[in-house]
Amino acid sequence: MILKERAARVEAEAVAARAQAVNANTEALIAHLKLEIEKLRRELYGSSSERKARLLEQMELQLEDLEAAATEDEMAAEQAAAGAQTVRSFQRKRPSRKPFPEHLPRERVVIAAPENCPCCGSAKLSKLGEDVTETLEVIPRSWKVIQTVREKFSCRECETITQPPAPFHVTPRGFAGPNLLAMILFEKFGQHQPLNRQSERYRREGIDLSLSTLADQVGACTTVLQPLHALIEAHVLAAERLHGDDSVLQKHTERMIEMI
Repeated sequence: MILKERAARVEAEAVAARAQAVNANTEALIAHLKLEIEKLRRELYGSSSERKARLLEQMELQLEDLEAAATEDEMAAEQAAAGAQTVRSFQRKRPSRKPFPEHLPRERVVIAAPENCPCCGSAKLSKLGEDVTETLEVIPRSWKVIQTVREKFSCRECETITQPPAPFHVTPRGFAGPNLLAMILFEKFGQHQPLNRQSERYRREGIDLSLSTLADQVGACTTVLQPLHALIEAHVLAAERLHGDDSVLQKHTERMIEMI
């Protein structure tokens, strides 16, 4: 009697978990379709308003939460179905995944095949083919210090000391390489990552770059890039007509009104 009650409880829990997984999958699928429809509308009508941009961001965040919850419910349903007898496990219908880009390098890892047949022990094995499973992996960002060595030489005839010139730095007395400076500028102006967030992330990676240090590098880079900015400005202003987007100006105006 106790075993039957326990089995019935397990079956009920499995059915409930499966229903919850189906519901979560449906909500995630609906959110995904709504987001795709909104993106298509934006592409068709060319809407670039601030309201549309905020709406897309909110829909993407909502889809992210629903997808994560749907995956959790799917795993819970599989675990519950494993202990039941008649309830089938639930398999989500996910959007088709795009293949990995061709430009990514491929690392081929071959699992050693048996030297003898596991059935009869014969060593006469011939290859029929292979199955390839691709897994996307990432190499964490690494830091390094480049030591530029300038050797000194003394002439035995005239006793003159010679040494190659110091390496070029983008910023005066700069310690940051061009790749690091480009990353800092891109994350600040391209990705809208404040310098304090960058400083915290670098510190977690074992590199202590304070906010003031990063700000000094940004200021020095803007001074160095001023001639390039002047050329771009002259090229843009040479046109007969300029088109601009006032959504940013409207956003700042709304903030000023709220502050007042």
